[in-house]
Parts: sequence; C-alpha cells; structure tokens
Amino acid sequence: MKLVPLFDRVVLKQLMAEETTKSGIVLPGQAKEKPQQAEVIAVGPGGVVDGKEVTMQVKVGDKVIFSKYSGTEVEVEDEKFVVVKQNDILAVVE
Repeated sequence: MKLVPLFDRVVLKQLMAEETTKSGIVLPGQAKEKPQQAEVIAVGPGGVVDGKEVTMQVKVGDKVIFSKYSGTEVEVEDEKFVVVKQNDILAVVE
C-alpha cells in the first residue's frame, strides 16, 4: 500500500527519538519526546487551497522540522507516518 497525499498535504516519517540524554541517562519509552524532525516520504500536488494557489516547497527525501502538535498520525503496514499540511512544516534541514 502507498500513501498519496492530496492538495497541500505532505507525508512524513519521523526520525527516531534519542534513547539516552546527553548526560547518559537512558529514557524509557514513555519519557521520550516525539522528534520534530522527519523525512518527507510523499508530497501532494498543491493546487488551489482555500482560494489561494499553493505551490509545494518541499520534495521527497527532504529532512524537515514540523510543528510539534500538528498533523495526523497514521499506520500503514506496521510503519507510522504523520500527514501534515505544508504550512505546518517550519524548516528544511540542509
């Protein structure tokens, strides 16, 4: 199965959270903060959204930082993804 986003949506795969702190403390699963960095897996076509023309600024393979509480988490074939609107992406990491 393949996720194909519509309009100005982007499918992200979150990068793994750190398992230990800088001081060497190992964090249990519940204490880990969800990472805000992700890799772009799929990009919608853009188009007219809410009466405005939207061109997509990110491409597949980009590493991005997105808003902490944005998007919808989905699970496809035992892999977790986050679907966000393009305006929830804050920056591209180069």
